[in-house]
Amino acid sequence: MRRPLFPLTAAALALLALAACSRPAPVGWQGYLEGDFVYVASPLAGRLETLAVIKGARVAVDAPLFTLERANELAAQRQATDQLHAAQARLADLKKGSRPSELATLEARLAQARSSAELSKLELARQENLFQTNVIAAADIDRARLTHERNTRAIDELAAQLTTAGLGARSDALAAAAAEVSAATAAQDRTDWNVTQKSQSAPRAALVYDTLYREGEFVVAGLPVVALLPPENIKVRFYVAESDFAALQAGDTVRIAITGRPPLAARISYLSPKPEYTPPILYNRENRAKLVWLVEALFTDSAAARDLHPGQPVDVQK
Repeated sequence: MRRPLFPLTAAALALLALAACSRPAPVGWQGYLEGDFVYVASPLAGRLETLAVIKGARVAVDAPLFTLERANELAAQRQATDQLHAAQARLADLKKGSRPSELATLEARLAQARSSAELSKLELARQENLFQTNVIAAADIDRARLTHERNTRAIDELAAQLTTAGLGARSDALAAAAAEVSAATAAQDRTDWNVTQKSQSAPRAALVYDTLYREGEFVVAGLPVVALLPPENIKVRFYVAESDFAALQAGDTVRIAITGRPPLAARISYLSPKPEYTPPILYNRENRAKLVWLVEALFTDSAAARDLHPGQPVDVQK
């Protein structure tokens, strides 16, 4: 007589059910999304002239965000430009030396001096012949000799003046003029920077999370006008109990579940070195007396986190 198989089948099903019940459940924690905002400000103060974006808009990198009034900076820029041109012109003029008409005058005087020296040379020769025949006195030949020497020295003097006139200014004067050009260039760079800083653009592609001023309001130097949220700056924050904290390491991959969206992968980027005694009440009210550690994770695909919002609750599983 064959034994019924029903008891064996029932026993096998019971063992399978027991094994399923003993399988460990995946470790999970509750958390929320948070954003690291990029606050765009101008280092200079001024009235907000143009606000080129609105809250909730998305901007590309280098897209214009806002412009402060800059009439004073533009006037200073024009002044610095004119001063730089003047300094450059002075330096160029010093390098050129005398004007062509002045050089021509010196050349004419030099030619005249050479003619006078030639005549005085001939006169000296005649006086020497006459002196040798006792026709003239010694004083006459001395006078002719001194006249010739004077004319010869005049040639050397005018030749030196002509050479100097062609060289331009002295090295010290050229160095001073070059320093003026350098200072004017620095002033030009400073005014250009001031004008540029009055208009700010987006440093990264991001969501315009908030605008903090309206057009016409006065903005203090250094205070942000626009708050941006790049998608790669959205992160997950969750709190882990002491029993689970030791198993986590920076770089570990976790799975983020968000209501209404498919799960996303994230990588742990930060583990707090200090415990907290009280986790956020919204998420773990029952664990008030236990120690927990803050953990942060960044999404591996920042484009997938583009439409997420700080403050959204999430479930984290390893």
